[in-house]
Amino acid sequence: MKKILLLSIVLVTLLSMKNDRPAYRLFDKNGKSSSYKELINEAADADIVFFGELHDNPICHWLEYEITADLYAAKGKNLMLGAEMFEADNQLIVNEYLAGLIKEKNFEAEARLWPNYKTDYKRLLNFARDSSLAFIATNIPRRYASMVNKGGFEVLSTLDKNALQFMAPLPVQYDSTLACYADMAKMMGDSPSHVTANLTRAQALKDATMAFFILQNFKKGKTFLHYNGSYHSDRFQSIIWYLQQADPKLKIVTISSVEQDDLDDLKKESEGLASFIIAISESMSKSQ
Repeated sequence: MKKILLLSIVLVTLLSMKNDRPAYRLFDKNGKSSSYKELINEAADADIVFFGELHDNPICHWLEYEITADLYAAKGKNLMLGAEMFEADNQLIVNEYLAGLIKEKNFEAEARLWPNYKTDYKRLLNFARDSSLAFIATNIPRRYASMVNKGGFEVLSTLDKNALQFMAPLPVQYDSTLACYADMAKMMGDSPSHVTANLTRAQALKDATMAFFILQNFKKGKTFLHYNGSYHSDRFQSIIWYLQQADPKLKIVTISSVEQDDLDDLKKESEGLASFIIAISESMSKSQ
């Protein structure tokens, strides 16, 4: 009787596992199954950690917060945060908000915030505020990236010197053969006419600027956790290429996010995207 009962329990357990529909699974760069604990352990030992998100995916935003909280538990004041979603010329107002010098409504009215700020990034900024952590606005002001998209790098020479403090030092290195830019250029072949050949240069300027402000604020012994779209750190290119030009000894851990229908195995084309890859169910709802 006991054996029959035990067999029944095992069968029910196996059936329930078979019918599980996990929201995500975690893999290492080789496509092997990994764990959240392994990710946190490696991230806590890194100089710089990139969380490459899918901007509209709620699993990414949930994990960003969880990873932030767990890295803070491991690193304490030796953790610092930064994000693509905040532009460098808003650093002053970010600092004023973190220090409690201005009201939340004033910050939100005056800072150029993404449409999904309140649902997806506000609690990250508030975590920094409540934990007394630095939060670095790393991205170039969008008006300057737009100028480069229209007129190339040359247009930057027309800017006032005060504007140049909000971007990477000029001239910006640009390698059009890097896959991150070459693939984008290929895709532009069938793109609408308003997309210019300078789009990859504007993208490179963003990457160079984010790398610049990360390095400018990073201190040895700390871990800098940076939130960005996955394309800004996938395959250890983009921002990371610029970081490695400046300091090849940096210990960098990357996280990428992909969507796929079957989460049993990582798709072959996603192997090598990052140190850790979050595979998320394609049926997941969107956050914006």
